[in-house]
Amino acid sequence: MLASTERVFHLARYGSRQIIANAMRSMASGSQSPPPADDALIIQKFDGKRMITLNRPKQLNALNLQMIRDLYPHLQKWESNPDVKMVIVKGAGGKAFCAGGDVLAVVKSAKTKGSTVHNDFFREEYKLNYLIGTYELPYVAIIDGITMGGGCGLSVHGKFRVATERTMLAMPETALGLFPDVGGSYFLPRLAGKLGMFLALTGYRLKGADVLHAGIATHFVSSEKLGAMESALISMPAEKINESQIDRLLGDFQRQSPTLPSFSLEPHLDQINSIFDGSTVEEIVDKLKADGSDWARKQLTLLEKMSPTSLQVTFRQLTQGARLSFKDVFTMEYRLTQRFVEDNDFFEGCRAILVDKDNKPQWNPRTLDGVSEEKLGWYFSPLPEGQDLVLSPRAGAKLRSSV
Repeated sequence: MLASTERVFHLARYGSRQIIANAMRSMASGSQSPPPADDALIIQKFDGKRMITLNRPKQLNALNLQMIRDLYPHLQKWESNPDVKMVIVKGAGGKAFCAGGDVLAVVKSAKTKGSTVHNDFFREEYKLNYLIGTYELPYVAIIDGITMGGGCGLSVHGKFRVATERTMLAMPETALGLFPDVGGSYFLPRLAGKLGMFLALTGYRLKGADVLHAGIATHFVSSEKLGAMESALISMPAEKINESQIDRLLGDFQRQSPTLPSFSLEPHLDQINSIFDGSTVEEIVDKLKADGSDWARKQLTLLEKMSPTSLQVTFRQLTQGARLSFKDVFTMEYRLTQRFVEDNDFFEGCRAILVDKDNKPQWNPRTLDGVSEEKLGWYFSPLPEGQDLVLSPRAGAKLRSSV
């Protein structure tokens, strides 16, 4: 769940001006009228379909707790309604699908006596992520624009994820003193080779077709085709809607789009698979130093800016997540969230990047070897009795995502 309330911190810190400009172009409006400006979540009903528009454009459609609480029962209701055959989700405003979760509200809650938002937000967000990942209806996420943290949780676990040339997807939580959550423990280690570990530790931005090449998007459609694609999805006869038909329709629009650009990371995949296959974060750092290439030095510089605690937690998170079920990763991730709001670095990252904006976080500890095994063990240990998030298996449901 990446921070994003007033601004997305990494646009200034990580993004080039051209990438930002591309991400901020107007999205295709589709065939429907713009949603009301005062509703954070817009629901539109069509014959056999439901379209969700995340409508906080000034906040880059960042998720808040109320949006999660509104969305969850809608998805539950539609799944049990035989008249609903497909769900489509997109973002409003022309800049983002969803730039993350409202972490400033979480930080404020954790420092306010009697507030439970820092407990409730993560708990309810993860229940929503699990529902999407096991959803029985076809779920189509149009990830046009900025898609980070919580936005990945709303899209990656669904059956269909449509990227465009304007998509910018990342999980850069280690720069904020946090970790790549919302099911990142599950989908990141299941990407090809060591790509997931690379993305998780460095916060690398996947742009446009890169999201498809990485195996996160299922389709790539030119942004100029989105309006027609949405209309075609909405116009599908309800009685003919199934996953094969949707896949065929999205594939047709992908073929109508310009030639798919090559994977920008292709020249470095061998390095990624070798270097990020280390048995510890320290070994990865040593391998980057030994490699000596310009690319390796750039990654090393990035890692040196990240929270050492976040790097160590993230490495263990992905290592364990590779062996856990989709359901059980959320128990682990919820424990981690509650430990992070008890510790130092998450607050310091928010202060430096979102509040004071000096971009000079003072991590504690400052080095990787300063993060003790005892401290790491505490992060992953069970919460006090009755506080763990334990999800119940969903009867008849199966994991829908192909990631």
